[in-house]
Amino acid sequence: MSYKYEELDKRLVSVVPSKRQVEYQQREFYGFIHFTVNTYTNKEWGLGDESPEIFNPYDLDAESWVKAAVSAGMQGLILTCKHHDGFCLWPSKYTEHSVKNSPYKDGKGDIVKELSDACKKYGIKFGVYLSPWDRNCAVYGTGKEYDDFYINQMTELLTNYGDVYTFWMDGACGEGPNGKKQVYDWERYYAKVRELQPEAVLSICGPDVRWCGNEAGVVRKSEWSVVSKLMTSPAFTAELSQKEDNEEFRKRAIDPTNEELGSREVLENEPELAWYPAETDLSIRPGWFYHPEEDDKVRSLENLKDIYLKSVGGNTALLLNVCPMKNGRFHENDTKRLAELGDFIRESFKDNLADKAEIISVPEKGDRGENISSIRADDYETYFKTEDGKRELCIELKWEEGVKASYLVLKENILLSQRVESFKVYEEVKGEGYKEVYDGTVIGYKRIVVLSGREVTGIKIEITDSRIAPAISFVGVY
Repeated sequence: MSYKYEELDKRLVSVVPSKRQVEYQQREFYGFIHFTVNTYTNKEWGLGDESPEIFNPYDLDAESWVKAAVSAGMQGLILTCKHHDGFCLWPSKYTEHSVKNSPYKDGKGDIVKELSDACKKYGIKFGVYLSPWDRNCAVYGTGKEYDDFYINQMTELLTNYGDVYTFWMDGACGEGPNGKKQVYDWERYYAKVRELQPEAVLSICGPDVRWCGNEAGVVRKSEWSVVSKLMTSPAFTAELSQKEDNEEFRKRAIDPTNEELGSREVLENEPELAWYPAETDLSIRPGWFYHPEEDDKVRSLENLKDIYLKSVGGNTALLLNVCPMKNGRFHENDTKRLAELGDFIRESFKDNLADKAEIISVPEKGDRGENISSIRADDYETYFKTEDGKRELCIELKWEEGVKASYLVLKENILLSQRVESFKVYEEVKGEGYKEVYDGTVIGYKRIVVLSGREVTGIKIEITDSRIAPAISFVGVY
């Protein structure tokens, strides 16, 4: 008798990431920096009529930003080069609403260059945010004329500052001076990024990386990277989401805030699919820009640890925002918390106890004749995959002497798509036998399972359902 989802599963596992998407997921954790005239007006969204004269981060040191990011374990930084207020942190030729008309470095400053150079110096990636909404631009809402303006500013950012690893766009859209909203030419924007920075991912309102659906650090129990291709269309999603009576929108589950986006049931009747991994974005404070009244509201270390484990450990990347003060520096509370988070990450995942374990599996051999030791290396060259149609796999790690295990890290070979549907984890404590400690659904790029922290002599992972066959690339115990 054929398996109920056999044909669907074949379609699902045929969807795989691009090279740029794989590299994006491997970066795991990176930072956002929100900085503009809003920092000086104490607002979250500027109006576009602010005077450049108020912008004067007299003590700005981009290297200090990067050092703080590195201390946290971040692999990159994204700068709000221009937010909705239209103020540019680089001397754009296409507007006067720019750092070139501010007191900062007597109008000779270029914060985009300063941060790009600092990222290169310390070996992390540099990304840019360019809001498509510009509340200062006189031609916003005119159609092609504004698109030309936006493309010109994109071109400046993508040609003058070296490699850019992500071009981050949100979907903010308001009325221009003519009372009309701009209909963004997304495909034209995408084509320009592909032309000028072919290795960069197009994030959020782009086809490479999607928004997780909230700004609170909440991660789905089952975060799938294979979803309906309709989700990659920001114009389609925006149009449908604004029609409360649109039954198709509700029925087809393409809203990024829905809990289930990639299950078999959701995708069963979708004509086109896409690899579209999620990003969890949130701020270290309640606001995205600096507000002095929030100095005592920086997220606790326990909160950030929990978010890290659930986001990076839940098949999403983590984008954590930090906001400079008026003087251009991070507040000491934020810097301290970043370093504490980095210490936790480094200390927690420093020593892989699986290196000292005996590893056995059922089945004993994979479909290429490989044995289970292939999962010791954290790469995609070596992995363990069962024969097609064998959807279950049991992996057991054994230690002669007990080890204190706090975290289990599981990775699929995402070059072969995302496959695991459900799994269980058991711990063996000497004299007590195996006891179930975790009942999970998906794995994807990475799953971090929080263990009991007790001294164990064995850990067993039972994959109970997969799409076609599981393909596990790495198992680590820490």
